[in-house]
Amino acid sequence: MKTNKTTPFKATTAVLPLLTFTLAASLPAHAKTEAGQFEVSPFVGIQMFDSGHNLEDALTYGIRLGYSFTDRWTLEGALFFVGSSVDDTDLLNPGRGQFSSPIGDVDLTVYQLDALYHFRPENTFSPYIVFGYGATDYSPSISDKEMSTFNIGVGAKYWISDNLAMRFDLRDHFVSEVFDEGFHNLSATVGLTLAFGGKSSARSAPVTEASPAPAPRAAAPRQEAATAEVIALEFEDIHFDFDRSTLTPEAQAILQRSVNTLKENPRARVRIAGYTSASGTAAHNQALSERRADAIKSYLVEQGIATRRLATIGYGDTRPASHEANPSNKESVAAKENMRALFEIIIE
Repeated sequence: MKTNKTTPFKATTAVLPLLTFTLAASLPAHAKTEAGQFEVSPFVGIQMFDSGHNLEDALTYGIRLGYSFTDRWTLEGALFFVGSSVDDTDLLNPGRGQFSSPIGDVDLTVYQLDALYHFRPENTFSPYIVFGYGATDYSPSISDKEMSTFNIGVGAKYWISDNLAMRFDLRDHFVSEVFDEGFHNLSATVGLTLAFGGKSSARSAPVTEASPAPAPRAAAPRQEAATAEVIALEFEDIHFDFDRSTLTPEAQAILQRSVNTLKENPRARVRIAGYTSASGTAAHNQALSERRADAIKSYLVEQGIATRRLATIGYGDTRPASHEANPSNKESVAAKENMRALFEIIIE
């Protein structure tokens, strides 16, 4: 008779996703997989056994710990567990590697060391291939030989935020040297990846926002004197009609030039700041400035810029480019200069 078992490992794994989300809010931001980055990846999925084992497909769960030596290569250790049962309990004369009655439940513990190669580490959706070597411990065991396990597979990370990603894996675990022949056990898992460390953690000081100029500025890269490896790119300001967050044709033309620059600099991250004129209440202007920043972000995403490269902020009417002597005059030169949005790009 089959029995349901609860282990400390299962209880721990059940709360790991919640802990991961909680920690993600407090750790430094990271744009992608990069050199020097550590990753913690709890996961859950299904283990599908080779028919030669005579084991039922079962739940698998565990955790992976990784370190990225480059932005493409990550070395990762994994520990996971499977609680299965004999499939055909009436099986007589079992073959090599087959479990049979009177054995009922079979627990597996798998240890492995894997290498991941990321194809697009700088993108929101980052596919990879993985291969590695380890060992599988069957309990109870029907062999006293070394249970070596080779695995190969594919997967992908989808970055929800700068340091948190959804992760998907599909693996073929080839168990050999356990019995006189090998067995292919497949696994499909889903989990989370929490990233910290890496080159991005060196940015301990916030970027100081440049004082906005009244007139649009042509794109002009300049080298920051304080940090030789950081380049700040200033782009043309985007202007809006009164009390509107809709992009005008002129604004879209300016943004298209910005899109081209962003695509030429895939490591660039953008902070978009929205502003308003002095007319209107503070609450109304704050919301309007945020909508203007969001409109620019949406346009950039539609043009192929990854969402995780973009951040927005609204300042309402608190940081005018020009002083409005008469706020009720909505058509003044100063008012039109203040109906704007601007952004800076930092490239590392």
